[in-house]
Amino acid sequence: MTPNRPEPTDELAARDSYLATAEGTVQEVLDGGVVLDRTPFYVRGGGHPGDFGIIRWHEGQIRITNTIRRGGLVMVVASEAALLEPGMPVESTIDWDRRYTIMRTHTALHALSGVVWKDYGAKVTGGDMKAGTARMDFELDGISREFGREVETRLNQELTKGYPAEVLWMARAEAFKDPDLIRTKVNLIPEWVQDIRVIDIVGLDRQADGGTHVRSTLEVGEVRVVKTESKGRANKRMRICLV
Repeated sequence: MTPNRPEPTDELAARDSYLATAEGTVQEVLDGGVVLDRTPFYVRGGGHPGDFGIIRWHEGQIRITNTIRRGGLVMVVASEAALLEPGMPVESTIDWDRRYTIMRTHTALHALSGVVWKDYGAKVTGGDMKAGTARMDFELDGISREFGREVETRLNQELTKGYPAEVLWMARAEAFKDPDLIRTKVNLIPEWVQDIRVIDIVGLDRQADGGTHVRSTLEVGEVRVVKTESKGRANKRMRICLV
């Protein structure tokens, strides 16, 4: 590490998506935010929203309105960050209701990917989500409302089977030999990443993924396909929402 540069933040959400509160220490106060030594807040990226929440200390608290990566550091965004000082012990608490909705939404997207691949052989070309709503694009030649209703029925059938969603870590060389990970473009992961985090919805979908998920597809609940769109040749979009 360069002199005076904080150590990388221990990003606890990568190991436990259900951890809502954690103690930590302020490493650096930046313009508009704070860098902690460890945090349960998930960093915005790859279509996954950053967490909101609260940081508390013995004299008060501040509201966190986003979590981003700035210059390689994890920064929790707060307009009142100047109230904190390096070395202060703090307690971080995420907005759990919002996080849990994001987790359900994210697992729903992975399940959708699995269903469309298993039933129609179509790969994912892109996606994005907010808490409770999301979109996913597929390599499909055509799409219709009837197709969306058919996929919705199949998706909800699969979700009710209660597939476990497991977190695995794989060496890069091993991951590059896995057909499911090759299908979901594991090759796009930066070369410096040697240990790859995988979300395995056992029996339905398996992808390299850094985001937060529920433990079982039963936790997702019911999902609606609310819109189907053509975004160009062999690029068709489905928009979903949690019920």
